[in-house]
Amino acid sequence: MPTVAELVGRTLTDLGVRQAFGLIGSGNFDLSNALTAGGARFVTARHETNAVMMADAYSRVTGEVGVVTLHPGCGLTNAITGVTEAAKSRTSLLVLAGDTAAAAVRSNFRIDQDSLAISVGALADRVFGPASVVQDICRAHRRASEDRRTVVASLPMDVQAAPVPGEYRVPARSPIPRPHPDPATVERVADVLCSGRRPLLIGGRGARGQRSALELLAERTGALLATTAVARGLFAGNPWSLDVSGGFSSPGAAELISAADVVVAFGAALNMWSTRHGRLLGDSATVVQVDLDVDAIGSHQPAHIGVIGDAAATATALCAALDRRSAEPSRQRTPELAERIRAARWAEVPYDDVSTVEAIDPRTLTVRLDEILPPERSLAVDSGHFMGWPSRYLSVPDEQGFIFSQAFQCVGLGLGTAIGLAVARPDRLTIAALGDGGALMALADLETVARLGLRMVVLIYNDQAYGAEVHHFGPDGKPLELVQFPDTDFAALGRAVGLAGVTVRAPADLEQVEDWLRRGTQGGLVIDAKVVPTLVADWLEEAFRGH
Repeated sequence: MPTVAELVGRTLTDLGVRQAFGLIGSGNFDLSNALTAGGARFVTARHETNAVMMADAYSRVTGEVGVVTLHPGCGLTNAITGVTEAAKSRTSLLVLAGDTAAAAVRSNFRIDQDSLAISVGALADRVFGPASVVQDICRAHRRASEDRRTVVASLPMDVQAAPVPGEYRVPARSPIPRPHPDPATVERVADVLCSGRRPLLIGGRGARGQRSALELLAERTGALLATTAVARGLFAGNPWSLDVSGGFSSPGAAELISAADVVVAFGAALNMWSTRHGRLLGDSATVVQVDLDVDAIGSHQPAHIGVIGDAAATATALCAALDRRSAEPSRQRTPELAERIRAARWAEVPYDDVSTVEAIDPRTLTVRLDEILPPERSLAVDSGHFMGWPSRYLSVPDEQGFIFSQAFQCVGLGLGTAIGLAVARPDRLTIAALGDGGALMALADLETVARLGLRMVVLIYNDQAYGAEVHHFGPDGKPLELVQFPDTDFAALGRAVGLAGVTVRAPADLEQVEDWLRRGTQGGLVIDAKVVPTLVADWLEEAFRGH
């Protein structure tokens, strides 16, 4: 007779779960083993927040529900920053958190887990008992999958241990179709597109995986293309793509974005980051926002027309409406404009190299690594002053190759994200782009990179400080001793856990990276890049002006 914990594992694997993450304690030990017994692979992390970020990245890349298991109480509190990031990102994530028994009122592990989950934007659910275990887990999984939400499902330890009599069956479930847009609203948007001379389509998080439909609409209308930062790579290789809209835009791309007279955003919030506090949206531009979430429409910037619908379905409906009108595409797509877009790419934008004898310009570092590292790659970028350099200069093959864990603006989530990305796409070299502060926060899971034998480059932009604070408060003459630190030898730390490690102060030092690639050694490489600490990122200055 199976226990509730065993039946949870069987039910989830019957629902298609094939990968889980977590950190094991007594409150999720049986549960985690039940998942592996059902055929799921389990990756053990060294810190709970990193475990959640692994599952978050895995879900974003595969489209599957990410699954993570946690110990009661302290396991969940250790993980809550990652849960917050996932909730704000609308990641399909199922957090299976052990919980104290109802009668264990004096347990050290006892907290109000439901209230904690709700407080950070996640949904709270639970397994109530042996009679309802299958229905409870199916419900939680459906809410994560169909509603695209992060669900924290609590499993009391006494309930987990209870036997489940009789037979069980996972009920059949048909996927719920995404909503199609209102036909009258589609006609309004088609009219706007017909009148536009310089249309622009922006793809956000909700447009990931919808490239072909959006590119067909762009071709039909003569529109240019751009993405928000979290959807970077969606239009990789398209000659009419301006790459990222917002703080990471090149000067030439920003000029073209702000010149658009019709902007149609698909699954993009149009927040302060992607619009530079609204300045990238021209005063005369008509803004259309397409989203599955009615609350997203106009939540950051005013939208002239809101469309509730799936990105691909809306783009297809718009193409049909334009065909009925026999509408001609905009004539902005000229050879001259194509050359202007090519010259606007960051790799073509000149800069004054500020490298010194002791430290390398982070732009020079990143441009050279883009040339050295294989183009079929995955890139995870942590938060921090450095994050614009990899987001601008390291190319990615598609939107699955880029994850930007920035919804909570929390430093230290990048390494866990990169591990989940590497697990999801082992066919690609994964690059974890971190600052020295974020790397030290997540340091424990360098061992996980080595233990799993992941093919990964851990690239650390080491300015020996919390650079954002240095550049924010330094110009005002405020003391900076609390945000500046002695140098850390990250290459040695990498070697200590079984990774290769190199130190880079000049472009010539990157020959060590080329040697590592030529050897084809399995496992990971830590690059401790001593970057010039005085260079202020222009995107950060833009953000500070907005504040």
